[in-house]
Amino acid sequence: MFDATTILGYKGDGKAIIGGDGQVTFGNAILKGNATKIRKLYHGKILAGFAGSTADAFNLFDMFEGILEQKKGDLFKSVIEFSKEWRKDKMLRRLEAMMIVLDCEHIYILSGTGDVVEPEDGKLAAIGSGGNFAISAARALDKHANLDPEDLVKESLQIAGELCIYTNTNIKTFVLEEEK
Repeated sequence: MFDATTILGYKGDGKAIIGGDGQVTFGNAILKGNATKIRKLYHGKILAGFAGSTADAFNLFDMFEGILEQKKGDLFKSVIEFSKEWRKDKMLRRLEAMMIVLDCEHIYILSGTGDVVEPEDGKLAAIGSGGNFAISAARALDKHANLDPEDLVKESLQIAGELCIYTNTNIKTFVLEEEK
């Protein structure tokens, strides 16, 4: 993990939710408090969140969205291809960056070192400097509280924002629901 942000993804109960804080930090200064580090991709059917520099985020989101288009929205095939491309590119693989991508069926953590990780529980994933705080809170709330999944993500990010100096409590979320 690195000093960047906090992104939390949740998949379950026929929903996919991604949330992130709004803080942009440069060294020991806060540059902005209301950035959006999450996106809907592929016609609103895929959610993605990014921890790393803003310029890198735009490039990687665009690259991933292009691959999603080529693979007709197949998230599994897209993350494999994206990982190969990210890893092969000498400039991109040096980025200290991570992404979470998910839909109602899958959730993955991606990195420039070629990692494609599907969380063991298949349900929760977190990245960024506050990621461990957010996922710990999410697991506890999932086990012991009866919260709606979006509220679980928001509350977990709120806790992370109160503990991590690189994360704030200006939280944004996006939600997908399974098509019936």
